[in-house]
Amino acid sequence: MSTVLVVDDVPASRYALGAVLRRDGHRVLLAASAGEALIELDVRLRAGDLPDVALVDVGLPDMSGYELCRRMKQMPPIAALPVVHFSAAPRPPADRCRGLDAGGESYLAVPAEPEEIQAVVRAAARGGRCRSDAQLRVGRLAMLAGAILDVQSARCLGELADAAATGTARLTGDPAAVFVLGEDGEIHRGLSMRRNASPVPDSAAHERVARLMRRVMSGRSGVRHTVVPAPLWPGGFFRPSGSAGPWCDGLLEEAGLVLSRLRDGRTLVCLATPVHREGSSGETGHMVERLAHATALAAEPLLRYEEERHVALTLQRSFLPAQLPELPGTNVVVRYEPASSHAEIGGDFYAALPTPAGVLTGIGDVVGHSLDAATVMVEIRHALRAYCVEDPDPGVLALRLDRMLQHYHPGVTATMCLSLVDPATGRTRIANAGHIPPLVVRDRGTADYVDASGPLMGLGLGLERPKPSEVVLARTDRLLMVTDGLIETRGTDLAVSMEQLRVAAADAPRGVAALCDTLLACFGREREDDIALLALRRTG
Repeated sequence: MSTVLVVDDVPASRYALGAVLRRDGHRVLLAASAGEALIELDVRLRAGDLPDVALVDVGLPDMSGYELCRRMKQMPPIAALPVVHFSAAPRPPADRCRGLDAGGESYLAVPAEPEEIQAVVRAAARGGRCRSDAQLRVGRLAMLAGAILDVQSARCLGELADAAATGTARLTGDPAAVFVLGEDGEIHRGLSMRRNASPVPDSAAHERVARLMRRVMSGRSGVRHTVVPAPLWPGGFFRPSGSAGPWCDGLLEEAGLVLSRLRDGRTLVCLATPVHREGSSGETGHMVERLAHATALAAEPLLRYEEERHVALTLQRSFLPAQLPELPGTNVVVRYEPASSHAEIGGDFYAALPTPAGVLTGIGDVVGHSLDAATVMVEIRHALRAYCVEDPDPGVLALRLDRMLQHYHPGVTATMCLSLVDPATGRTRIANAGHIPPLVVRDRGTADYVDASGPLMGLGLGLERPKPSEVVLARTDRLLMVTDGLIETRGTDLAVSMEQLRVAAADAPRGVAALCDTLLACFGREREDDIALLALRRTG
């Protein structure tokens, strides 16, 4: 049964048209003017009960039927409503064309036979339903495309699971939970419903889900469907446990799972939603399948990246000790913070070494973000330790390290700053290779960058390196060396960030540890690059 809105200012005509339509099984709404029609449509829109067809007289008292149609077509929620114009007065063909140009679907000359009126309205209703179905399908396809884009944009497996859960919930209209299971058994979970203080399922519940996923797939690849009975499905994933309403755990009987694994993939993906007794449409299920496959495709490179990141972090931490050896006549403190969990691993490093000529300190960064960058970092650090035994002069070391990098890793570049401090006199020689110059922070509340510069290492352009700069550190001065991950911010000029660092260092509390910790607290939150700091002070 269709609902038809009849807009006519003549009571007898409204009554007659309403009677004809009711005899054909339609529900009829009546309006005596364009204003009444717009009010009726607004009320019906708010109630979610719009009519299926509007039968509009072209000669209304407050505005023409053409203008009413034009206004309706400019309102997105009502634009799909089919409009049939009619008139009891003879109209020239040009007027009929005006109705079609205004957005109307048909034109009816009355009086007309009841069968003709009923047939025109039925045809308009069928066309409206087809357009609505097509628009609904387009909307759902756009929703699927947006969900796949969100999944592909995820920076880690946790973000991936959350994005897939949100997309599944939008497609199905139900709460959703998504699980990503790696080859090592680690499971990542995403929920479509935000939780505040509600308890989440414990590790035992996650292990039950992992066992179900392995059992259903059992070495298979592709996309598979299954329904898990309530006794086998742990509660609390679709909504907070103990919540009231139609989605309480106690009322759920089954969970529907869509699982996906690539042919040679190591990652298993599961999209889970509650199962209704009336079931879900085949089109919705097909879209969830496509989302599951897209999630599995996106999960594979993220899993490989997390494994590589873990190896690189382990490598860095093993060669960048938090505790330094005793360095005579100086107090040296280092800090190292890896990038946030969704960022790539970098090649930041530091070193502090005793030599016959004084304490050699160095800090640098291999350009790039990968396990390769971390590996080159380790080689540079080892080469620095070996070369300084023969000659600890910073200028000589920078030149030799540059040659080593060009010989063994052509195409790789790195920045580095080296300083050699004589603890007895404070005489400090500094060589800089494309790095942020060190800061001399004084206890009287001032800080200045050392005038030290030079080309990057690894360029291979035959550029001449300037002689090392020289400064004298007082006993109360602190020498601060940092990598650019501490201050570099996308969209902010590096000179501005360096000035902010200088001001913050000048205002920091006394002491080398306090200096590093203060700067990390000011600049080091959620950085996209690794951070290394080294601070030195003479002690005697």
